[in-house]
Amino acid sequence: MPTDQLTLADVMAAAGVIRGQADGTPMVPSQIPGLGQEMLLKLETTQPMGAFKLRGALNALSVLPTGTPGVVCCSTGNHGRAIAYAAHKRGMRAVVCMSALVPEAKVAGIRALGAEVRIIGRSQDDAAEESLRLVAAEGLVEIPPFDDARVIAGQGTIGLEILAARPDLTTLLVPLSGGGLAAGVALAAKAIKPDLRIIGVSMDRGAAMQASLAVGHPVMVTEYPSLADSLGGGIGLENRHTFALCRDLLDEVVLVPEVAIRDAMRDLFTHDRMVAEGGAVVGLAAVMTGAVTLTGPSATILTGRNTDMTTFADIVAGRDLRIGDIFLKGRPHGA
Repeated sequence: MPTDQLTLADVMAAAGVIRGQADGTPMVPSQIPGLGQEMLLKLETTQPMGAFKLRGALNALSVLPTGTPGVVCCSTGNHGRAIAYAAHKRGMRAVVCMSALVPEAKVAGIRALGAEVRIIGRSQDDAAEESLRLVAAEGLVEIPPFDDARVIAGQGTIGLEILAARPDLTTLLVPLSGGGLAAGVALAAKAIKPDLRIIGVSMDRGAAMQASLAVGHPVMVTEYPSLADSLGGGIGLENRHTFALCRDLLDEVVLVPEVAIRDAMRDLFTHDRMVAEGGAVVGLAAVMTGAVTLTGPSATILTGRNTDMTTFADIVAGRDLRIGDIFLKGRPHGA
């Protein structure tokens, strides 16, 4: 379906598709001090495969006819895991194409779900090319990670659940990468509550959607290693859906540095006893650094828990970290 035909009804239909499989995740208040207002955490970390992507994957696969030879996708990790999980539930072949920048923990998790993994190049764009090659060569059906109407509608069900639980929210911070999550959530939430402030948040290097919105059209960006690896990758120069939706529906886009992402991961564990990957905590990081000031009850989406646990242990312990060409001096909590 074209972007201009995506409506709240599509998101509500997706809610029916995923009901009992990927819906109803908890929303709880954070105990991190100094946030300024009540901050609620939508716990997509509790999904069966550890991330919100299962919603869109289930909705997209639901329309595939019997006899489909299999599905293929490109992914920075969580979309591939969701496709692997959803395909396994249907007894369907799944091939996941990823770049060499994807952490091994995410690669191993996808293989454990029975999917075939192809490591191609060092960018999401390289992986996307291999995905399209397999569509042509083997007749597989591609399930895009974000720029797909049914994927967007599936992710938008999070917006329905957040506002059903807390219609009094004033601000919603959404991790922003290719825009499938932000577009879907904003589509649903703005239809229900037009004055809700919705802010997309990403890391401060290689943020493709932010760079594209800044110049008014999709652009390619250089990808860098990041604690927020799930937010890496381009939005596609032929983007059909998410660019326009993010342009029209997001009130603001904010970028946060690696040190802020690290501190948010550590403080979330220290105060809320939660494990989350770097891409999941950028909303918290934006508030903790003062890049966003809250004016009333607010929420963010903890999008996934599939982090490299060795790195996570180093963060919690306050040890030094190297992320590509960035060195972060260790800082224990409270130091």
